[in-house]
Amino acid sequence: MASAAPPILHLDELITMLHEDGWRACVLATPTAATWTDLNHMAARTNCLTRTVAGPPGDQEPLPRADAVVAAPMTFNSINKWAAGISDSLALGVLNEMISTDVPIIAAPCVKPLLRQHPAYATSIDTLTKAGVTMLDPDTVTTRTTDGLTTFHWAMISRVLTDRSR
Repeated sequence: MASAAPPILHLDELITMLHEDGWRACVLATPTAATWTDLNHMAARTNCLTRTVAGPPGDQEPLPRADAVVAAPMTFNSINKWAAGISDSLALGVLNEMISTDVPIIAAPCVKPLLRQHPAYATSIDTLTKAGVTMLDPDTVTTRTTDGLTTFHWAMISRVLTDRSR
């Protein structure tokens, strides 16, 4: 699950690592995130449909059963909507459904330090953590690329996923 934050520009790195570790990856993106990346390329890389919106009932191939979920990058907006149970996109709807399962969920926030001081953020992180989501520390998981944009230590996310899925 991916929302619109700069690390989505390097999501290929995570997909490569997941494949090397034996995972099958499918990408669901928020509508804005979908405009930041090439979903057709992602679908070809993952051999799985990439989606941003749900199709009519019976009109779309179902997603494969998930053994784990990585929600990365997750923005301030997406985290707060998810914690509030808002399903205004396919990605958030699936995250809201998955929270009620025993499938491990790893979330990697990409949220500016000023927004992390907003009272809604702390409440949302607490809500999701209590629901069983493994929330990664944005200061630990993020780094800057040579162009100054934020990206993730994708290997760290992959390692946490493997550890939580055993």
